Amino acid sequence: MAKLRTWLPWLLLVAAAFILPVILPPFRLNLLGRFLSLGIVALGIDLIWGFTGMLSLGQGIFFALGGYAIGMHLQLLSLAPGELPEFFGLYGVKQLPVFWQPFQSAVFTGLCIWVLPALVAGVLGYLVFRNRIKGVYFSILTQAALLVFFNFFNGQQKLINGTNGLKTDTARIFGELVGSDAMQRNLFWLTVVLVMAAWLLCRWLTRGRFGDALIAIRDDEPRLRFTGYNPTAYKTLVFAIAGAMAGVSGALYTVQSGIVSPQYMAVPFSIEMVIWVAVGGRGTLIGAVLGAVLINYAKSLVSEQLPETWLFIQGGLFLLVVTALPDGLVGWWRQGGPRHIQSMVGWPPLAPTYPGLDLDPAAQAERQAFRSDLPPGGAP
Repeated sequence: MAKLRTWLPWLLLVAAAFILPVILPPFRLNLLGRFLSLGIVALGIDLIWGFTGMLSLGQGIFFALGGYAIGMHLQLLSLAPGELPEFFGLYGVKQLPVFWQPFQSAVFTGLCIWVLPALVAGVLGYLVFRNRIKGVYFSILTQAALLVFFNFFNGQQKLINGTNGLKTDTARIFGELVGSDAMQRNLFWLTVVLVMAAWLLCRWLTRGRFGDALIAIRDDEPRLRFTGYNPTAYKTLVFAIAGAMAGVSGALYTVQSGIVSPQYMAVPFSIEMVIWVAVGGRGTLIGAVLGAVLINYAKSLVSEQLPETWLFIQGGLFLLVVTALPDGLVGWWRQGGPRHIQSMVGWPPLAPTYPGLDLDPAAQAERQAFRSDLPPGGAP
Protein backbone atom coordinates (compact mmCIF):
# COMPACT_ATOMS: atom_id res chain seq x y z
CA MET A 1 0.00 0.00 0.00
CA ALA A 2 2.87 2.37 0.79
CA LYS A 3 4.40 1.73 -2.63
CA LEU A 4 1.07 2.46 -4.25
CA ARG A 5 0.84 5.83 -2.45
CA THR A 6 4.40 6.65 -3.58
CA TRP A 7 3.83 5.86 -7.23
CA LEU A 8 0.19 6.92 -7.53
CA PRO A 9 0.95 10.56 -8.49
CA TRP A 10 3.25 9.39 -11.26
CA LEU A 11 0.79 6.81 -12.53
CA LEU A 12 -1.77 9.60 -12.71
CA LEU A 13 0.75 11.80 -14.51
CA VAL A 14 1.41 9.11 -17.13
CA ALA A 15 -2.32 8.63 -17.63
CA ALA A 16 -2.77 12.39 -17.92
CA ALA A 17 0.02 12.55 -20.53
CA PHE A 18 -2.10 10.40 -22.84
CA ILE A 19 -5.52 11.82 -21.96
CA LEU A 20 -4.94 15.57 -21.64
CA PRO A 21 -3.58 16.14 -25.19
CA VAL A 22 -6.91 14.79 -26.43
CA ILE A 23 -9.28 16.75 -24.19
CA LEU A 24 -7.42 20.03 -23.61
CA PRO A 25 -7.27 22.81 -26.22
CA PRO A 26 -3.73 23.53 -27.50
CA PHE A 27 -3.40 26.71 -25.41
CA ARG A 28 -4.20 24.95 -22.11
CA LEU A 29 -1.99 22.00 -22.99
CA ASN A 30 0.88 24.37 -23.73
CA LEU A 31 0.41 26.06 -20.36
CA LEU A 32 0.43 22.70 -18.57
CA GLY A 33 3.62 21.72 -20.38
CA ARG A 34 5.31 24.94 -19.31
CA PHE A 35 4.28 24.49 -15.69
CA LEU A 36 5.44 20.87 -15.65
CA SER A 37 8.82 21.99 -16.96
CA LEU A 38 9.03 24.41 -14.02
CA GLY A 39 8.61 21.37 -11.78
CA ILE A 40 12.17 20.31 -12.71
CA VAL A 41 13.77 23.50 -11.39
CA ALA A 42 11.53 23.18 -8.32
CA LEU A 43 12.88 19.65 -7.74
CA GLY A 44 16.41 21.05 -7.81
CA ILE A 45 15.49 23.69 -5.25
CA ASP A 46 13.93 21.04 -3.04
CA LEU A 47 17.14 19.03 -3.31
CA ILE A 48 19.35 21.88 -2.11
CA TRP A 49 16.88 23.56 0.26
CA GLY A 50 14.59 20.84 1.53
CA PHE A 51 17.27 18.19 2.00
CA THR A 52 20.53 20.16 2.31
CA GLY A 53 19.28 23.34 3.97
CA MET A 54 20.71 25.80 1.41
CA LEU A 55 18.18 28.44 0.36
CA SER A 56 19.25 29.66 -3.08
CA LEU A 57 17.60 32.78 -4.47
CA GLY A 58 19.54 32.66 -7.72
CA GLN A 59 18.32 29.58 -9.58
CA GLY A 60 17.14 31.90 -12.35
CA ILE A 61 20.79 32.12 -13.50
CA PHE A 62 20.96 28.45 -14.42
CA PHE A 63 17.38 28.40 -15.69
CA ALA A 64 18.18 31.20 -18.14
CA LEU A 65 21.48 29.63 -19.25
CA GLY A 66 19.63 26.51 -20.36
CA GLY A 67 17.04 28.65 -22.11
CA TYR A 68 19.64 30.71 -23.96
CA ALA A 69 21.48 27.56 -25.07
CA ILE A 70 18.41 26.13 -26.82
CA GLY A 71 17.37 29.60 -28.00
CA MET A 72 20.69 30.22 -29.75
CA HIS A 73 20.57 26.81 -31.41
CA LEU A 74 17.04 27.37 -32.72
CA GLN A 75 18.00 30.82 -34.01
CA LEU A 76 20.69 29.19 -36.18
CA LEU A 77 18.81 26.04 -37.10
CA SER A 78 16.66 27.43 -39.89
CA LEU A 79 19.30 29.67 -41.47
CA ALA A 80 21.13 28.99 -44.72
CA PRO A 81 24.96 28.85 -44.60
CA GLY A 82 26.36 32.34 -44.14
CA GLU A 83 23.08 33.86 -42.93
CA LEU A 84 22.81 35.59 -39.57
CA PRO A 85 19.89 35.88 -37.15
CA GLU A 86 17.74 38.87 -38.07
CA PHE A 87 18.50 40.95 -34.98
CA PHE A 88 22.24 41.09 -35.81
CA GLY A 89 21.43 43.31 -38.79
CA LEU A 90 19.79 45.86 -36.50
CA TYR A 91 23.10 46.45 -34.70
CA GLY A 92 25.46 46.24 -37.66
CA VAL A 93 26.94 42.83 -36.83
CA LYS A 94 28.31 41.32 -40.07
CA GLN A 95 29.81 38.06 -38.78
CA LEU A 96 28.52 35.40 -36.42
CA PRO A 97 30.23 35.84 -33.02
CA VAL A 98 32.65 33.08 -32.07
CA PHE A 99 30.67 31.85 -29.06
CA TRP A 100 27.57 31.42 -31.26
CA GLN A 101 29.23 29.05 -33.72
CA PRO A 102 29.27 25.85 -31.58
CA PHE A 103 25.50 26.16 -31.13
CA GLN A 104 25.03 25.13 -34.75
CA SER A 105 25.57 21.59 -33.45
CA ALA A 106 22.57 19.87 -31.85
CA VAL A 107 24.89 17.59 -29.82
CA PHE A 108 26.85 20.52 -28.40
CA THR A 109 23.62 22.34 -27.58
CA GLY A 110 22.14 19.28 -25.85
CA LEU A 111 25.22 19.02 -23.65
CA CYS A 112 25.42 22.75 -23.04
CA ILE A 113 21.82 22.90 -21.78
CA TRP A 114 22.78 21.07 -18.58
CA VAL A 115 26.60 21.04 -18.50
CA LEU A 116 27.04 24.84 -18.66
CA PRO A 117 24.60 25.58 -15.78
CA ALA A 118 26.16 22.74 -13.77
CA LEU A 119 29.67 24.16 -14.28
CA VAL A 120 28.62 27.70 -13.36
CA ALA A 121 26.77 26.41 -10.28
CA GLY A 122 29.70 24.17 -9.32
CA VAL A 123 32.26 26.96 -9.56
CA LEU A 124 30.06 29.45 -7.72
CA GLY A 125 29.18 26.86 -5.09
CA TYR A 126 32.79 25.83 -4.48
CA LEU A 127 33.92 29.42 -4.03
CA VAL A 128 31.12 29.98 -1.53
CA PHE A 129 31.17 26.70 0.38
CA ARG A 130 34.93 26.47 0.85
CA ASN A 131 34.67 29.72 2.84
CA ARG A 132 31.86 28.15 4.89
CA ILE A 133 29.31 30.75 3.85
CA LYS A 134 25.83 29.52 4.65
CA GLY A 135 22.43 30.54 5.91
CA VAL A 136 21.12 33.97 5.08
CA TYR A 137 24.54 35.04 3.78
CA PHE A 138 24.41 32.30 1.15
CA SER A 139 20.91 33.40 0.12
CA ILE A 140 21.99 37.04 -0.22
CA LEU A 141 25.07 36.05 -2.20
CA THR A 142 23.10 33.97 -4.70
CA GLN A 143 20.66 36.84 -5.19
CA ALA A 144 23.56 39.23 -5.75
CA ALA A 145 24.99 36.85 -8.38
CA LEU A 146 21.56 36.77 -10.00
CA LEU A 147 21.55 40.57 -10.29
CA VAL A 148 25.01 40.52 -11.85
CA PHE A 149 23.95 38.02 -14.52
CA PHE A 150 20.67 39.83 -15.13
CA ASN A 151 22.37 43.18 -15.76
CA PHE A 152 25.05 41.58 -17.93
CA PHE A 153 22.59 39.75 -20.19
CA ASN A 154 20.28 42.76 -20.26
CA GLY A 155 23.02 44.94 -21.71
CA GLN A 156 24.19 42.61 -24.49
CA GLN A 157 22.04 43.99 -27.30
CA LYS A 158 24.51 43.23 -30.10
CA LEU A 159 25.36 39.71 -28.97
CA ILE A 160 22.12 38.18 -27.65
CA ASN A 161 19.50 40.85 -28.42
CA GLY A 162 19.52 42.18 -24.84
CA THR A 163 16.13 42.90 -23.33
CA ASN A 164 14.29 41.66 -26.43
CA GLY A 165 15.51 38.11 -26.02
CA LEU A 166 15.60 35.31 -28.58
CA LYS A 167 12.43 33.95 -30.19
CA THR A 168 12.12 30.20 -30.73
CA ASP A 169 8.58 29.56 -31.98
CA THR A 170 9.37 30.37 -35.63
CA ALA A 171 12.24 27.87 -35.89
CA ARG A 172 11.74 24.46 -37.44
CA ILE A 173 12.65 21.04 -36.06
CA PHE A 174 12.29 18.08 -38.45
CA GLY A 175 10.39 20.38 -40.80
CA GLU A 176 7.83 21.34 -38.13
CA LEU A 177 7.45 24.78 -36.59
CA VAL A 178 8.40 24.77 -32.90
CA GLY A 179 5.29 26.82 -32.12
CA SER A 180 2.89 24.51 -33.98
CA ASP A 181 0.27 22.51 -32.09
CA ALA A 182 1.77 19.17 -33.15
CA MET A 183 5.26 20.09 -31.97
CA GLN A 184 3.96 21.52 -28.70
CA ARG A 185 2.13 18.24 -28.07
CA ASN A 186 5.39 16.35 -28.58
CA LEU A 187 7.18 18.76 -26.25
CA PHE A 188 4.51 18.15 -23.61
CA TRP A 189 5.20 14.41 -23.74
CA LEU A 190 8.94 15.05 -23.58
CA THR A 191 8.41 17.26 -20.54
CA VAL A 192 6.44 14.52 -18.76
CA VAL A 193 9.27 12.03 -19.34
CA LEU A 194 11.96 14.43 -18.14
CA VAL A 195 9.99 15.43 -15.04
CA MET A 196 9.72 11.78 -14.06
CA ALA A 197 13.43 11.25 -14.78
CA ALA A 198 14.34 14.27 -12.64
CA TRP A 199 12.18 12.97 -9.78
CA LEU A 200 13.79 9.52 -9.99
CA LEU A 201 17.24 11.13 -9.93
CA CYS A 202 16.38 13.19 -6.85
CA ARG A 203 14.79 10.20 -5.14
CA TRP A 204 17.90 8.13 -5.81
CA LEU A 205 20.18 10.89 -4.52
CA THR A 206 18.20 11.35 -1.31
CA ARG A 207 18.24 7.65 -0.47
CA GLY A 208 21.20 5.87 1.08
CA ARG A 209 24.36 7.38 2.52
CA PHE A 210 24.46 10.37 0.17
CA GLY A 211 20.98 11.42 1.19
CA ASP A 212 21.86 10.90 4.86
CA ALA A 213 24.86 13.18 4.40
CA LEU A 214 22.68 15.89 2.84
CA ILE A 215 20.24 15.74 5.75
CA ALA A 216 23.13 15.81 8.22
CA ILE A 217 24.42 18.97 6.54
CA ARG A 218 20.99 20.51 6.91
CA ASP A 219 20.51 19.53 10.55
CA ASP A 220 24.03 19.78 12.04
CA GLU A 221 26.85 20.57 9.63
CA PRO A 222 29.58 21.09 12.31
CA ARG A 223 28.88 17.66 13.76
CA LEU A 224 29.14 16.07 10.31
CA ARG A 225 32.46 17.85 9.74
CA PHE A 226 33.68 16.60 13.12
CA THR A 227 33.01 12.98 12.08
CA GLY A 228 35.42 13.32 9.16
CA TYR A 229 33.14 14.18 6.26
CA ASN A 230 33.77 17.14 3.97
CA PRO A 231 30.50 19.07 3.60
CA THR A 232 32.03 21.33 0.93
CA ALA A 233 32.23 18.48 -1.58
CA TYR A 234 28.66 17.35 -0.93
CA LYS A 235 27.25 20.87 -1.10
CA THR A 236 29.15 21.73 -4.28
CA LEU A 237 28.02 18.55 -6.00
CA VAL A 238 24.36 18.88 -5.06
CA PHE A 239 24.35 22.58 -6.01
CA ALA A 240 25.80 21.69 -9.42
CA ILE A 241 23.13 19.00 -9.90
CA ALA A 242 20.41 21.52 -9.03
CA GLY A 243 21.95 23.93 -11.54
CA ALA A 244 21.88 21.28 -14.28
CA MET A 245 18.24 20.55 -13.52
CA ALA A 246 17.44 24.25 -13.72
CA GLY A 247 19.13 24.41 -17.14
CA VAL A 248 17.01 21.53 -18.47
CA SER A 249 13.92 23.19 -17.04
CA GLY A 250 14.81 26.49 -18.69
CA ALA A 251 15.31 24.83 -22.09
CA LEU A 252 11.95 23.07 -21.92
CA TYR A 253 10.20 26.23 -20.77
CA THR A 254 11.80 28.27 -23.56
CA VAL A 255 10.66 26.02 -26.41
CA GLN A 256 7.13 25.93 -24.99
CA SER A 257 6.85 29.66 -24.27
CA GLY A 258 8.44 30.73 -27.56
CA ILE A 259 11.08 33.12 -26.21
CA VAL A 260 13.98 33.42 -23.79
CA SER A 261 14.96 36.77 -22.28
CA PRO A 262 16.86 38.20 -19.29
CA GLN A 263 13.55 38.28 -17.43
CA TYR A 264 14.22 34.65 -16.56
CA MET A 265 16.92 36.10 -14.29
CA ALA A 266 14.63 38.64 -12.65
CA VAL A 267 14.70 38.47 -8.85
CA PRO A 268 10.92 37.95 -8.38
CA PHE A 269 10.97 34.88 -10.62
CA SER A 270 13.66 33.15 -8.53
CA ILE A 271 11.76 34.00 -5.35
CA GLU A 272 8.60 32.50 -6.86
CA MET A 273 10.50 29.24 -7.38
CA VAL A 274 11.13 29.05 -3.64
CA ILE A 275 7.45 29.73 -2.94
CA TRP A 276 6.42 26.81 -5.17
CA VAL A 277 8.55 24.44 -3.11
CA ALA A 278 7.42 25.90 0.22
CA VAL A 279 3.73 25.62 -0.64
CA GLY A 280 4.04 22.16 -2.17
CA GLY A 281 6.11 20.75 0.65
CA ARG A 282 9.81 21.20 1.34
CA GLY A 283 11.74 17.94 1.53
CA THR A 284 9.01 15.87 -0.17
CA LEU A 285 10.11 16.04 -3.86
CA ILE A 286 6.60 15.39 -5.18
CA GLY A 287 5.46 18.53 -3.37
CA ALA A 288 7.90 20.63 -5.41
CA VAL A 289 6.34 19.47 -8.68
CA LEU A 290 2.79 19.87 -7.40
CA GLY A 291 3.57 23.33 -6.03
CA ALA A 292 5.03 24.49 -9.35
CA VAL A 293 2.09 23.20 -11.39
CA LEU A 294 -0.75 24.19 -9.05
CA ILE A 295 0.51 27.68 -8.21
CA ASN A 296 1.33 28.59 -11.80
CA TYR A 297 -1.97 27.23 -13.08
CA ALA A 298 -3.79 29.18 -10.38
CA LYS A 299 -1.79 32.26 -11.34
CA SER A 300 -2.81 31.84 -14.96
CA LEU A 301 -6.51 31.38 -14.17
CA VAL A 302 -6.65 34.25 -11.67
CA SER A 303 -4.68 36.61 -13.91
CA GLU A 304 -7.10 36.03 -16.76
CA GLN A 305 -9.97 37.37 -14.64
CA LEU A 306 -8.39 39.56 -11.95
CA PRO A 307 -4.78 40.27 -12.94
CA GLU A 308 -4.12 42.72 -10.10
CA THR A 309 -5.05 40.32 -7.31
CA TRP A 310 -2.55 37.51 -7.86
CA LEU A 311 0.29 39.11 -5.87
CA PHE A 312 -1.98 39.34 -2.83
CA ILE A 313 -3.04 35.71 -3.23
CA GLN A 314 0.56 34.58 -3.61
CA GLY A 315 1.57 36.51 -0.50
CA GLY A 316 -1.33 34.97 1.38
CA LEU A 317 -0.25 31.47 0.33
CA PHE A 318 3.25 32.09 1.60
CA LEU A 319 1.95 33.45 4.91
CA LEU A 320 -0.31 30.40 5.24
CA VAL A 321 2.66 28.08 4.80
CA VAL A 322 4.86 30.00 7.24
CA THR A 323 2.20 30.22 9.96
CA ALA A 324 0.01 27.13 9.59
CA LEU A 325 1.54 24.66 7.10
CA PRO A 326 5.31 24.63 7.63
CA ASP A 327 5.60 21.31 5.78
CA GLY A 328 3.48 22.44 2.83
CA LEU A 329 0.47 20.74 1.32
CA VAL A 330 2.10 17.33 0.94
CA GLY A 331 3.45 17.41 4.50
CA TRP A 332 0.02 18.39 5.79
CA TRP A 333 -1.55 15.48 3.91
CA ARG A 334 1.01 12.97 5.17
CA GLN A 335 0.54 14.12 8.75
CA GLY A 336 -3.16 13.38 8.67
CA GLY A 337 -4.51 16.78 7.67
CA PRO A 338 -7.79 15.41 6.29
CA ARG A 339 -8.44 13.61 9.60
CA HIS A 340 -7.98 16.87 11.48
CA ILE A 341 -10.56 18.53 9.25
CA GLN A 342 -12.94 15.64 9.92
CA SER A 343 -12.56 16.20 13.63
CA MET A 344 -13.13 19.94 13.29
CA VAL A 345 -16.45 19.46 11.50
CA GLY A 346 -17.62 16.81 13.96
CA TRP A 347 -17.03 13.63 11.95
CA PRO A 348 -15.16 11.02 14.00
CA PRO A 349 -12.09 9.82 12.07
CA LEU A 350 -11.66 6.15 11.24
CA ALA A 351 -9.49 4.08 13.56
CA PRO A 352 -5.94 4.21 12.18
CA THR A 353 -5.17 0.53 12.90
CA TYR A 354 -8.40 -1.29 12.01
CA PRO A 355 -10.65 1.17 10.14
CA GLY A 356 -13.03 -1.67 9.30
CA LEU A 357 -14.14 -1.74 12.94
CA ASP A 358 -15.72 1.69 12.53
CA LEU A 359 -17.90 0.33 9.75
CA ASP A 360 -18.97 -2.85 11.57
CA PRO A 361 -22.64 -2.48 12.75
CA ALA A 362 -21.98 -4.64 15.83
CA ALA A 363 -19.01 -2.51 16.83
CA GLN A 364 -21.03 0.66 16.31
CA ALA A 365 -23.87 -0.66 18.49
CA GLU A 366 -21.44 -1.66 21.24
CA ARG A 367 -19.78 1.75 21.13
CA GLN A 368 -23.15 3.49 21.34
CA ALA A 369 -24.20 1.34 24.29
CA PHE A 370 -20.95 2.10 26.08
CA ARG A 371 -21.44 5.85 25.57
CA SER A 372 -25.03 5.69 26.88
CA ASP A 373 -23.81 4.02 30.09
CA LEU A 374 -21.37 6.83 30.85
CA PRO A 375 -22.38 9.50 33.42
CA PRO A 376 -22.82 13.10 32.22
CA GLY A 377 -19.22 13.96 33.15
CA GLY A 378 -17.90 11.52 30.57
CA ALA A 379 -15.77 9.30 32.87
CA PRO A 380 -17.22 6.22 34.64
